Amino acid sequence: MPLSTISALSPLDGRYAARLAPLRPLMSEQGYMHKRVQVEICWFIALSDAGFAEFKPLTPGARTYLLGLVKNFSEADALAIKEIEKTTNHDVKAVEYWIKSKFDARPELRAASEFVHFACTSEDINNTSHALQLKGARELVLLPALDTVIGRMREMAHQYAAVPMLSRTHGQTASPTTVGKEIANVVVRLAAAREKIASVKMLAKMNGAVGNYNAHLAAWPDFDWEAFARKVVEAPEPLGLGLSFQPYSIQIEPHDYMAELFDAIARANTILIDWCRDAWGYISLAYFKQRLREGEIGSSTMPHKVNPIDFENAEGNLGLANALLKHLSEKLPVSRWQRDLTDSTVLRNMGVALGYAALAYNALGVGLAKLELNEEALRADLEGSWEVLAEPIQTVMRRYGVHGAYEKLKEVTRGKTVSAEDLHGLIRSLDIPAAEKERLLAMTPASYIGKAAELARRV
Repeated sequence: MPLSTISALSPLDGRYAARLAPLRPLMSEQGYMHKRVQVEICWFIALSDAGFAEFKPLTPGARTYLLGLVKNFSEADALAIKEIEKTTNHDVKAVEYWIKSKFDARPELRAASEFVHFACTSEDINNTSHALQLKGARELVLLPALDTVIGRMREMAHQYAAVPMLSRTHGQTASPTTVGKEIANVVVRLAAAREKIASVKMLAKMNGAVGNYNAHLAAWPDFDWEAFARKVVEAPEPLGLGLSFQPYSIQIEPHDYMAELFDAIARANTILIDWCRDAWGYISLAYFKQRLREGEIGSSTMPHKVNPIDFENAEGNLGLANALLKHLSEKLPVSRWQRDLTDSTVLRNMGVALGYAALAYNALGVGLAKLELNEEALRADLEGSWEVLAEPIQTVMRRYGVHGAYEKLKEVTRGKTVSAEDLHGLIRSLDIPAAEKERLLAMTPASYIGKAAELARRV
């Protein structure tokens, strides 16, 4: 069967392929190869500038050519590397040989070809490539998608800041809030989680087979290889990698920063799962309507249905993302002795985990854009829930020392349908100042919202 989106094993490369186009150049195998080429070229150019008599600084033309191999890396280049790998059965060595093959027509580069992959272990190339992949995915895909969701929800928090809404604690009617304040709660949580994702330092090591610069010092014993490696890792692109230097490692970078990043993404996803379920519930209560799309069908047999599919899809994909992210964060920091290979195949699934997250963020953006507030349904719920004013009434009674305030309101309201007249009769009978009676008599479920509107506008 020929490969196509309809025959793809994963829906990320099948049904949802178009939605994940921005992530694919970064987290695919081609993206991985691209970053490996970038790291090898960066290391090679840096070695030429290290002051070694055996490797003179490269000419401007050679530098431009080498950086062009990175900038113009294509699918054809990736396939050529895969062809070499059929012989080497080693993916990093295939990258090395591919780069050397590009030196054949350039005597200057051909003469220096043994400095490609000089003193490097495969993991010097792989760990830096993974860090570059994750950096790109975070900066170019995940954070912008999250920012879109946060931005839309912040707009909604402000737009609906003063629209009263009945709360439900334990599924039961409770003190009113506003639509904007409930959305603002999520915005604050998401913004904090977003900053955790953004603040994780992308670490990389370039210290050889077991982290001690053994081969490096065998070649040039008096050279400060650690300072050199730090400069290559931390210098800005394109002549550096723009990452944070990891000075201590075994053969592999410990992956603790990856666990931190994946945990941070999972935390944001958990907050969004919470919101998806709330939004689903508010749509079910008719607090929100959904804008119709021409030709869309909600049910194969019930024509009236407009299902909250975007929030359902988002919730499902967030769960898939978190299942993978949890395994990544638990497994990757664990390696037997100085190195085992169990991390390698797991790392190849980073794009899958991030793909499900990105897919969910996209669905959330679509779902949020469809929502229309149904203030009529909100008002009707509030008007049918006068029992929620038992709280302010008994609190004012307590202020003025009315004995058994809570118990009196409990007797009037618990498990009963309460009307405005029931509460007003009780208020008029209270031994409290007349001004306080008037204030309580003027209160409605819709006006009893505390600082909700102010808090929502402040987000």
